[in-house]
Amino acid sequence: MPGAQARVQYLAALGIDQYVRRALWAPRAPVQPVAEHWAVLRRAVAQCTQCSLHAGRTQTVFGTGSEQAEWLLVGEAPGAEEDRQGEPFVGPAGQLLTAMLQAIGLERETVFIANVLKCRPPGNRDPQTDEVAQCLPYLSRQIALLRPRIILCVGQIAAQNLLATQQSLASLRGQVHSFGEFATPLVVTYHPAYLLRSPSEKRKAWEDLKFARRTFEQTPPRAVS
Repeated sequence: MPGAQARVQYLAALGIDQYVRRALWAPRAPVQPVAEHWAVLRRAVAQCTQCSLHAGRTQTVFGTGSEQAEWLLVGEAPGAEEDRQGEPFVGPAGQLLTAMLQAIGLERETVFIANVLKCRPPGNRDPQTDEVAQCLPYLSRQIALLRPRIILCVGQIAAQNLLATQQSLASLRGQVHSFGEFATPLVVTYHPAYLLRSPSEKRKAWEDLKFARRTFEQTPPRAVS
């Protein structure tokens, strides 16, 4: 079990208010600016020991990109190179992802890219249920801060975990799913690493990307808070 201080940081990072007994006349705490919320969340992820994956990591992989991005891309988990560099989607799969984004008119630095897990599973195995349960709240908090206009899920495992389903990737593609309290449109496509192994599927991925672009264009702009 985490200590009291770690628990406070964990809950604060996830945007969960804690009940603290205080006098009725105690002043209300000032509202944190969004950038400060991001900083708190980054620290919580970096210090996280909620599951056993922390023991084998080089560093956490928080995510990268613009904190004002309208597009959020979500993958499964960091690999060996991501663990070394602390950034998602690097190496050949990352290069292909960058090219996929550019194909629909997006530069990598204008989107936000994250994973379901923030630590690398040993041997790049699939995430386990308890690991996802501990780590998914961090991604949920990122989504709440970002308020993207669209989420693009790459790979079956990421899609299944975000949508809480066991449906295959084939059955999840080609339709607009709704995610979370803001009913954010979510589109599913292949993971770039899979496309490197199965280049014949790139045509289907291209159709997914065009579908995602059309979905984005049909989604109303975010309300200014």
